[in-house]
Formats: sequence, structure tokens, C-alpha cells
Amino acid sequence: MSVELDSTDELLCKKPKEPLSINIATFELSLLRLKPADILSATDNFSKTYIIGDGGFGTVYRALLPEGRTIAVKRLNGGHLHGDREFLAEMETIGKVKHENLVPLLGYCVFGEERFLIYEYMENGSLDVWLRNRADAVEALDWPTRFKICLGSARGLAFLHHGFVPHIIHRDIKSSNILLDGRFEPRVSDFGLARIISAYESHVSTILAGTFGYIPPEYGQTMVATTKGDVYSFGVVVLELVTGREPTGQADVEGGNLVGWVRWMVASGREDEVLDPYFSNMVVWKDQMLRVLGVARLCTHDEPWRRPTMLEVVKLLKEINM
Repeated sequence: MSVELDSTDELLCKKPKEPLSINIATFELSLLRLKPADILSATDNFSKTYIIGDGGFGTVYRALLPEGRTIAVKRLNGGHLHGDREFLAEMETIGKVKHENLVPLLGYCVFGEERFLIYEYMENGSLDVWLRNRADAVEALDWPTRFKICLGSARGLAFLHHGFVPHIIHRDIKSSNILLDGRFEPRVSDFGLARIISAYESHVSTILAGTFGYIPPEYGQTMVATTKGDVYSFGVVVLELVTGREPTGQADVEGGNLVGWVRWMVASGREDEVLDPYFSNMVVWKDQMLRVLGVARLCTHDEPWRRPTMLEVVKLLKEINM
């Protein structure tokens, strides 16, 4: 559904010395409209206490609307943003992407040089916080929950790659971009943002995003983002879920990354030792964990053509769950 004509005209009409009014265009039947004062008051003037995430694309704030609804507001970093027309076109595309394992974009705001994205609020935050910084994570993230996160996020990514035209390459899959709702159902976030925050050149689609530890080896040579690059990054997330370890900082192997450490351990016949030690004595889950580890190793193959597609990954995980 397209943005209402009057809001598009308002955003694109550049009157001198008059700030653009904020419009939040949603892609449902109703159009959410907020004034600048609403967003400022909902975040207490972008107070640090409201920050729930901070990344390469911008800062995310929890915000409470006057009617009591909690939303997440991402304030995009400036500097390399598209102009209004290009931004609106990208928002139209992203707003139409709806899947139960993707964080829904509820709308966006343009105010002067500022760009805000409005998302549904995810109650349990990001996966990386649960894997690293939560004292209660072991109980909450038992293996069945971790498997659910693997399969659900695979489904979301498969939809971006195969269920939507034009297909969307995420470019920055990592555990901090997998958010969890109140029932620990996973939602992939930040898809499409690498295209918005980029230079004005026509080869925008090749500009790389990515996070150290998740970047596939071929990106060093080709500098072109691909769906198979996303598959590699997803494989690293699955390794995090299976091993409980971080993607970097594995001191016992050269290079220190999780992919290399897992390969080294498996080659040394120590596959069982790779599994998160908290679950190692739980025989009931061990076979499934080892099979998921096998899928992660396929995804993180050095040769992109040897990696499965995300549709194949979903199929493999579903077979494990039978």
C-alpha cells in the first residue's frame, strides 16, 4: 500500500526555512502521525535511559506513546543518508515486507535532516544480550528455545531472500539483530537499512555493511554483498547458540574466530566439547545439538557455492525437529 499522497507531497516539498513536519507513514489502513514534540516527550528528549540498542545504523530508543503503546524508535545516524525521495522509496519497500519472524516496520519519520524508523517493540530485546549479559539466560534460553530461535530466524531470512521481490540481502546478520518477543519468538531486524544508509553512488547495493566475526571470507576479495554472505553470517549466529561462545575472541585457535575454533575442534575429534557446557550432560538434546552444529558448519563453509540457500537451511532444521 502506498503512502498517502498528501504526506508524500509534504515530505518532498522543500519550502525555504520551514522544517519538514514529521509524518509517520504506516503501510496498514491507518496512518500514524506524530508531532516532533510527541517523539521527544516519548523518549524524554532522547534520554540515555531510554536507549535499548546502539549500532552502526543508529540508536534505538524505547518510547511510550500517549495512548499507552510502547514502540521502538530508531534514530538513524546522519552523514550518508539518501535524499527524501529515495528514502521514501526504500521505506515503501521495507514497509511491505511482512513475516512473523521479521520485526515489523510500523512507520518512519522525516523531520528536517533527521530520519526516524518506528518499529514494533520487542519485549525480550536482542539475542546477544541473552547470550552474554543475562544472569537468568541459562534458564530462559534452554536448548528447545535456542532451537526455536534458530528455525524462526532462518525462516525470516529465507523470506527476505526468496519470498519477496525484489529480494533483500540483509548484509548485517548477527545476534544483536535477532530480537525476541515476549514468548522468545525470534524476529530479524534492521533488514534493508544497509541500502538506506549509504552513499549516493549508483553502485549503492554493493556497499558493504557487516560486523567483525560475522563477515564471510569472500567479502575481502569481492566487496559485493550476496545472499550466500547472509547465510555465512547466519551460520555464525547458530554456532553462538550451539556453543554459547562469542563470534570472536577464541584464544585457542589462530585468528580467534568462532568458525575457525569449531573447525579445529571437530578436526581434532572433539566435536562433543564444542557444545555449550551447560547442556553437555543433557543427553536428550545432544543429538539434536550436534545435527544443528552440522547445519551451521555447512552455512559457514569458506566457498560460497557450497553453502545451502536459506530455504534449504529451513528444510534441514525442520527435518532435525521431526
